[in-house]
Amino acid sequence: MNDQHAELDWREGEIPISTRFDDPYFSLESGLEETRHVFLRGNGLPERAGPDFHIAELGFGTGLNLLTTLAALGDRGPVRYTSFEAFPMSGPDMARALAAFPMLDAAPLLAAWGSGARRFTLGGAEVEIIIGDARETLPRWQGLADAWYLDGFSPAKNPELWSDALMLEVGRHTARGGSFATYTAAGHVRRALSAAGFDVTRSAGYGRKRHMSTGHKP
Repeated sequence: MNDQHAELDWREGEIPISTRFDDPYFSLESGLEETRHVFLRGNGLPERAGPDFHIAELGFGTGLNLLTTLAALGDRGPVRYTSFEAFPMSGPDMARALAAFPMLDAAPLLAAWGSGARRFTLGGAEVEIIIGDARETLPRWQGLADAWYLDGFSPAKNPELWSDALMLEVGRHTARGGSFATYTAAGHVRRALSAAGFDVTRSAGYGRKRHMSTGHKP
């Protein structure tokens, strides 16, 4: 198992910045609203969700996407949530980051994470965080996602998580009728996802980002 942890700086005391990738973990304007706009609305959630719906994610980060998703889904579950993370945050760093979102109930996640658990039940979700390089762990995964959150650091700064080969694995691990959403509209990412079997759309991004990308697998 990869035991490398996230290395952070902090902006304004509450926004974590990856020193490895020189990129913030969430929007400088509103991480919560960015998650709702990009990943929830981009995947047609919570409307599409139902029992056994499976969400998968590249880049667990602070856990903000998970908590925002659970708050939005309400009693539409139980769902499954699988996330791939190469550089997990420490418990204290995660708690510091999530303190910026007091409207979310972070305590159960922080308790599970702090105990060392990477597979646990949280609200209406069966959660698994798979630690390691996604280029190695995703090809071995046996699951199929109904919705993907592609939330790695910027393709310009973290190109390994946006390679053609990895996007092909995302497509291979997507159920028919499944979807993806991501904040990036980089041309090579959209082309790779199209080649992976998705009908790709560029749409309005959040905040300062003019465009984002979504797609469905016919």
